[in-house]
Parts: sequence; structure tokens; C-alpha cells
Amino acid sequence: MFYHLLYPLHTSISVFNVFRYITFRMIYASLTAFLICFIFGPWVIRRLSELQIGQYIREDGPEAHHQKAGTPTMGGTLILFSIVLSTLLWCNLTNFYVWIVLMVVVGYGLIGFIDDYLMQIKKRNKGLTVRRKFLLQVGLALTTGILLYISPDFNTRVTIPFFKNLSPDLGAGYVLFAVLVIVGTSNAVNLTDGLDGLAIGTVIIAAVAYMIFAYVAGHVKIADYLQISHVPGSGEVTVFCGAIAGAGMGFLWFNAYQAQVFMGDVGSLSLGAALGAVAVITKQEILLVIVGGIFVIEALSVIFQVGFFKMTHGRRIFRMAPLHHHFELKGWPEPKVIVRFWIIAIALALISMSTLKLR
Repeated sequence: MFYHLLYPLHTSISVFNVFRYITFRMIYASLTAFLICFIFGPWVIRRLSELQIGQYIREDGPEAHHQKAGTPTMGGTLILFSIVLSTLLWCNLTNFYVWIVLMVVVGYGLIGFIDDYLMQIKKRNKGLTVRRKFLLQVGLALTTGILLYISPDFNTRVTIPFFKNLSPDLGAGYVLFAVLVIVGTSNAVNLTDGLDGLAIGTVIIAAVAYMIFAYVAGHVKIADYLQISHVPGSGEVTVFCGAIAGAGMGFLWFNAYQAQVFMGDVGSLSLGAALGAVAVITKQEILLVIVGGIFVIEALSVIFQVGFFKMTHGRRIFRMAPLHHHFELKGWPEPKVIVRFWIIAIALALISMSTLKLR
């Protein structure tokens, strides 16, 4: 909105020329999202408490977690509001990719909201059925993949990290590949959301990494120099990533140990899907395995645990899955698990950025 209102004035007032720069708008989108969360956070927490929308703690979980029962949840609504409003204020709203990522983050937010609503307000123990939730996720991801596939400026090649001449073209199969990336990332972030600040801190790190990838992919000269896929218009997604990072920092203020509020599915599903969509748009889909390595490890720990449990009739690989609970049960204090996972996430993000030159 500001871009459309103020940038045209640059011909008469030169200071408004700054609105043409993506980096300027990214910084202020981030600050705007942060301030929205920071200012409205206490009010949202009070309202959630008044509505008795409290976190349910699984009985077989770590004993220290039982004291968290009743902590307000569905705080992801504040994150979504901050991201969407900041993006609308600071992005070029004629950009196709901006509307794609907004559709994804709002759509998955609604899926998570319905699930949380049924569980917290309607008191249905399991919210949406697994089947229904999965079908809704796949349907929205499929719509996203099709919209990108029919876009004239978008190509269906997949970038393979570390290999500059290896870029297979999936053709129409790219739609299914996009579905896998978006749905997989959404659920992986959801599984990671189990400790105070763990998921949102890791999302912030991944969002900053993809902020750089989006800017590079959208800049024809830099993309050509680094020999990566140039995606015309994708640079504007940088502003959206900035909004995610800013909203994440604002929410982390209240979600840090000991958390005053949890994001719920409305936050974790939408943030994961947003990262997946940005990865697809910037043509750094495979790299998401490295950038979001913590999410991948957490998801795999659940898959392996469940599979091994069924195959061996009751034996386990980990003391508890997802993996962060395993380390808690080994005696690591919760803050130590969180910070160490953040450290790993930062290291993985740095490794992923090094692939821009290692080709």
C-alpha cells in the first residue's frame, strides 16, 4: 500500500524514491510486523485466557510439561495478522508471487484455526480428523502448484544444491513436487512446535535465509553471477520473508521460555506452508532440506519412531518423539534443548547460503 501511495510522489519529493528498494521495504515490513505482535501481544494473551483457550498437554509427555497445561494457545492468529498486514502495507501488490504466498499463509492458517477451534472451543479432543486436515492441506498446495505452473514467468526446473549443471525439468510433475514441499514443510514445523520458542525461533532463522534467496533470485544480475535460476518478480517475496521474521521476533517475546502463549496449529501449519511456498517460488526447493534441517530431523524422528514401533511390536528408537522430547527425557533442561537446536539451525542456514557459491 505504501509503495503504491508514496512511491509515485518521488518525481516531486525525492525522499520517496526509497520505496522502490526492496531492501528498504523489507526492513520496515519486519519492524512493522514486530511492533504489531509486541504491542497487541498482551491483549491477545488476555483475550485467549478469558476465552479459556488453553494448551492441552499429552499425559505421556515429559513431566515438566504438565505445568504448561492451560497456557493460552492459538497465538498464531496474532502472527498471521502481523504478517498479512505488514505485507499488504509494504509490498508491491501488483506482484503475482505476493498474492500466492498470502493465499498459502492465510489458507493454511484457516485450516489450523478450524482444527484449534474444534479442539479448544468446541472441545473435540482431536479437532479435525487427520484425513480431513491432510486433504485440505493437499488441496490448497495443489492449487498453489497449478497457479505457479501456468504462470508464464515460472519454470518447472528443480535446482540441485552444489550442482550448477544439474537442473531436471519435471514438467507437469512439478505441481506434485510443489505439493510435497509445501505440505511436508507445514507438517514438519507443526511437529517441531513442542517446546517454548523452539519452532518460532527456527522459523525466524529459515525466513532470514529465504529472505536472501528471494532477493538473489529476483535480481537478474546477481542471479546470473551466482549461476542460479532467475525468477522475475520473486524479489518482492523478500518483503514477505521480512514480515515473517519480524512477526516471529514479536511473538517470541511472549513465547520464549517460560511461554505466556503458544502458537497452535493456526501458526505452525501456516508458517511451515509459507516457507515451503517461498522455497518453491525461489527455486530453492531441495535446499529447504538443509535450511529447515531441524524440521526435517523432527519429522523423521516421528516417522522412524512410529515405523520401528509397529515393526518391532512395541520397541522404540527414541525415548519419545519428536526428537526434542528425547533429549528432555535424557535430562537436558528445556532451555538448553531449545538454544542448541537454534544453534544447529543457524549453522544449517549458513551452510545453505554457502551453496550459492559452491557450484
